[in-house]
Amino acid sequence: MAWIFLAPFALVFLVYTAIPTVAALAISFTDMHGADLRNPFAVDFAGLSNYVRLFGSAQFLHDILNTGIFVIVGVPVTMAVGFALALALNSGLRRTRGIFRTIFYAPVVTNVVAVALIWQYAFNQSGTINDALANFGFAGPNWLADPHLAMPVVILLGVWRNFGTAMLLFLAGLQGVPEDVQEAAALDGAGWWRRLWYVTLPLLLPTILLVSVLLGVFFLQVFDEPYLLTKGGPLGTTESVALFTYKQFGFGDYGLSSAASFVILVLVGVISFVQFRLLRPRT
Repeated sequence: MAWIFLAPFALVFLVYTAIPTVAALAISFTDMHGADLRNPFAVDFAGLSNYVRLFGSAQFLHDILNTGIFVIVGVPVTMAVGFALALALNSGLRRTRGIFRTIFYAPVVTNVVAVALIWQYAFNQSGTINDALANFGFAGPNWLADPHLAMPVVILLGVWRNFGTAMLLFLAGLQGVPEDVQEAAALDGAGWWRRLWYVTLPLLLPTILLVSVLLGVFFLQVFDEPYLLTKGGPLGTTESVALFTYKQFGFGDYGLSSAASFVILVLVGVISFVQFRLLRPRT
């Protein structure tokens, strides 16, 4: 009976995840290109040459650095915004919690293509952001064409799209903190900040671990934001490893693209392992 209930999921997982993953791993050790699709028997075993090509590519190494910036900046900023909003909804806005929760979660479910078009217009040379700055006497730059400003805008879009998820998870965690523990700490003379630091945050460590892992996986695989806003430009300053993988696949270099996708998998595994090692023993 158990296998009967598991069969639909197992079949979907096998067809759409397991088999493609194994096939991609095998392709990463070959010299497969677009033309080889007509004659798969012409594909030759290439060993680790695709991985050697990857780490010998200055653009790929730069994309790893870009992805690291996405993670290092995007994860803590998203967590901070989500946690601050969760604190506000859990304390001072209880009566209107449902309304604000819906408003703040809207970016998560909004169509990313439509959002990207709006952001492109807003951060254009003659967009609404520069119009607002002009009202205060400032001449705004062309944000998405500036190598120093494009990355912050792309990260900002990623934060905007994900802080709603962090907020909901933190709000659920805050509502699970026992009220009697907070009251006991208050009776012992602990102020709001000390209760937050010594009571709330330690009890929220499982939630913090969950949020950090989810956001870490998202920003390590970030694709939509740089692709839709800048196509990885200007000068490759916003190109992520996922976008590099997509471009190589588009060029027909399937072996190199598959190798790059497994580098992403290894990065996700390493970062998640580090997060679990840092936070899980304390939970």
